[in-house]
Amino acid sequence: MRMTVIGTGYLGVVHAACMADIGHDVLGIDTDPQKVALLMQGHPPFYEPGLDELLRSSVASGRLRFATSLAQAADFADLHFICVGTPQRPGSQHLELSGVHAVVDGLVPLLRRDSLIVGKSTVPVGTAAAIGCRIAGLAPPGIGVGIAWNPEFLREGRAVQDTLAPDRIVVGTESVAAAELLRIAYQPMLTAGLPFIATDLSTAELVKISANAFLATKISFINAVADVCEAAGGDISTLTEALGHDSRIGQSYLSAGIGFGGSCLAKDLRAFVARADELGAGDSVGLLREVDEYNLRRRSRAVEITADVLGGSLWEQNVAVLGAAFKPDTDDVRDSPALHVAAAMHELGARVRVHDPKANENARVAHPSLDYAPTAEKACEAADVVLHLTEWRQYRDIDPAALGAIVRQRRMVDGRNSLPVQRWLDAGWTVRGLGRATF
Repeated sequence: MRMTVIGTGYLGVVHAACMADIGHDVLGIDTDPQKVALLMQGHPPFYEPGLDELLRSSVASGRLRFATSLAQAADFADLHFICVGTPQRPGSQHLELSGVHAVVDGLVPLLRRDSLIVGKSTVPVGTAAAIGCRIAGLAPPGIGVGIAWNPEFLREGRAVQDTLAPDRIVVGTESVAAAELLRIAYQPMLTAGLPFIATDLSTAELVKISANAFLATKISFINAVADVCEAAGGDISTLTEALGHDSRIGQSYLSAGIGFGGSCLAKDLRAFVARADELGAGDSVGLLREVDEYNLRRRSRAVEITADVLGGSLWEQNVAVLGAAFKPDTDDVRDSPALHVAAAMHELGARVRVHDPKANENARVAHPSLDYAPTAEKACEAADVVLHLTEWRQYRDIDPAALGAIVRQRRMVDGRNSLPVQRWLDAGWTVRGLGRATF
């Protein structure tokens, strides 16, 4: 099939490359000519495992190309995926939808054949229906333009795998023909028995945003239990292992620590609550407000624990922070708990040096007042305490004895509760976690 992917941010680049990889002819559209030039050379604008190779091979095959013009998109195909970002609106809990509306307003008047516009961006419930009305007023006479919503469920660090082998594909539309067209588009994935769920527009919109709200709730729940463990002298790591063996609960998203960040969970949670308020259902989502507030308190708790480890004050203490990305296997620092904690300690007078395997440069742009080191070892030189805040594999593999030789004090705060504690204890370190006793 021929299709366009409009918006080449995180979602768009991955979707375009994967659709080309399974055999479709894809045209990616972006307003930034420099980004388009880089993509045509096979260089993605961010780090994602496996994407470099996939993008290069898709471009080299001729099945994937990029351009800047919506007129080219209208000429190229009749199936158009909207993948532009919907960040949190400044000063509001709502999502910013101007990018989505700009695509619709720019593309629809240019269409000369019956077409289907498919939204993949995360939006509040009711957006797709409103766009359908908008399309009806913009489409040229005699041209039928349908609307469908096909939410994405990508996890940064596993986005290629999640696109090529997702848990499910959800399609919301009011047209049987539109659902069948998307079934054909995804047929190479469906042959393995992947669930294909066709539903109405509102349900499709709600699936993504409610999934993120649930995952956020699960994380905040286990962090609340971690607080109780600390108070009672329990161990949250053992507790979560025991809970994870319960098939009704599972281990995923059940790791206690400094909480969630990134570009999706928090802003989607807030948007869900804001839209529920508009619909008169705000009382039903009071729990989600507390989930968001509690998640932010986890970052403050990490700062408090670090100060306690240092004897009560961060002033003029050397603090090494391992991790800047909001999660491993990405260079994304948007709403990163690790960077939030590092910046908060800097404001309290600590000398903070940060290292991340992939996100140093993005972190430097976001928080230029912090110091950044090219290696974990450089970050830890003469440190009074080391904080492990992003669970990169290379940090778990560090030799505690070797690191102990370059720090000033062998004190570790494991903000992710994922280090092999006994190895650090054997090397003479004191280890403090969240929801665990001090070792």
